[in-house]
Amino acid sequence: MTIVQPQPALPAPGAPADVRVPAPGPAGNAAPGQGAPGPVRMPGDEAIPSDVVIECRDLGKCYHIYDKPSHRLMQAFWRGRTWHRDFWALRGVDLHVRRGEAIGIVGRNGSGKSTLMQMLAGVLSPTTGEARVRGRVSALLELGSGFNPDFTGRENTYLYGSILGLSRSAVDARMEEIEEFADIGPFMDQPLRTYSSGMKMRVAFAVQVQLEPEILIIDEALSVGDNLFQKRCRQRLNTLRDKGVTLLFVSHQDELVRTLTTRCLLLHQGRARAVGPPADVLLEYRRLLHDEEKRWGANRAAEFQARADRVPGASAGAPAGGAGAPAAAAPDAKSFGDREAWIERVEICDEAGKRAGHFLVGEAMRLRVRARVNPGHHGAMTNLNIALRLRNKEGVKVYSWGTLNQDIAIWAGRRAGDVLWERTFAPGEAIDVEFACDCRVGPGFYEVQAMVAHERDRFYGDEHILHWRDEAAFFTVNSPKDEYYFGGVVDLQMRAAIGGGAP
Repeated sequence: MTIVQPQPALPAPGAPADVRVPAPGPAGNAAPGQGAPGPVRMPGDEAIPSDVVIECRDLGKCYHIYDKPSHRLMQAFWRGRTWHRDFWALRGVDLHVRRGEAIGIVGRNGSGKSTLMQMLAGVLSPTTGEARVRGRVSALLELGSGFNPDFTGRENTYLYGSILGLSRSAVDARMEEIEEFADIGPFMDQPLRTYSSGMKMRVAFAVQVQLEPEILIIDEALSVGDNLFQKRCRQRLNTLRDKGVTLLFVSHQDELVRTLTTRCLLLHQGRARAVGPPADVLLEYRRLLHDEEKRWGANRAAEFQARADRVPGASAGAPAGGAGAPAAAAPDAKSFGDREAWIERVEICDEAGKRAGHFLVGEAMRLRVRARVNPGHHGAMTNLNIALRLRNKEGVKVYSWGTLNQDIAIWAGRRAGDVLWERTFAPGEAIDVEFACDCRVGPGFYEVQAMVAHERDRFYGDEHILHWRDEAAFFTVNSPKDEYYFGGVVDLQMRAAIGGGAP
């Protein structure tokens, strides 16, 4: 691995040149109050393929953790001893991004997402490896970053435009569009410190997207702002993506990542855990969260058991899910869960009960699910919920519903029937559920996902997934335009009443 040293010549801000964020060495941290070295030209380097705009090789960032402030001073003068611990916020990340790609980056808090974004934007310098960037980068890393709180929104627009290498006249040409998108009225000429967090977000995002960068980096910025503004932001990002702008997007909103990006990277504990299609990576992310929740629950159970063991006369039985529990079957690539119960099969049938895979809008459909309690489970199970989720070909969740939804309606007196949540099932027992509905989704291709969960709270307040299956079944829907037609993803069965009379 080659550690590239900084070159003395810096490019002009926002210049669309082949640039690299170099690793300065193991220390790698800017002094307090100073910015990290920006991107620098690397003459003589091997050429990046013309369609690759971001290239990361073995990228890493290490911070020195000191137990006491005095240890930092002692480290500077006492070279024979190490007074700090190394904390790797990011390590060994390789990533290639092609022009026009939209990359979603997901992971738990502290997994290294923001660190990666800051290194690609030139705010941080890497400790190891290299990050090469080709093109003008615009980064929305945190609320109000890059803005002066004493400047007005308009003055900050000129300031940021100059950072991107744009002349005042070039910013003037876009100012009307920026004001219209931000939509904060006369506050555009008020100091930024008087803005609410949502207003700061509006101005920051408007400046970033209207100046049309070649590479746009967004780190969780869309979590601020009202629903209407978030909708406009998503529309603008789709437009920029269609124009060939490269997008790197960090978010905890699965549906937003699934619909906005073309590829996804999962970071965990500073390392790349998975990269690929958003649907597959998000499934791996949910599997990761499930495993960590399971470990947390096992640790909590062990703590409670240890406390009980210290109390005279308390039982010393093994906690549920501990050494006495049966080993769960290994999940396949499209599922996850503890397998204390599992989804055995999902069938889609027509009104006559025959298996079917194609429906017209309005036709009756039946979705039959068989779940089974693990024969090796240590006891009977109760408080179960068997549920389905429909997802269209774009990966958008169209509808989700389960037996617990029906149980809630029964408890509320809005529906009659048996309550599954209150029933008890023995180890090895099968649970057959038939979901019935009229097909009221729009024409297209649909995926059925299925799950069985233990609901500790009967109003979805504490859910523990026992088994989740992606791609459990598929079906298509059509709507003859000459008989019955509507637009969108769902049929609301609207009717029109025509009024009026003589003038």
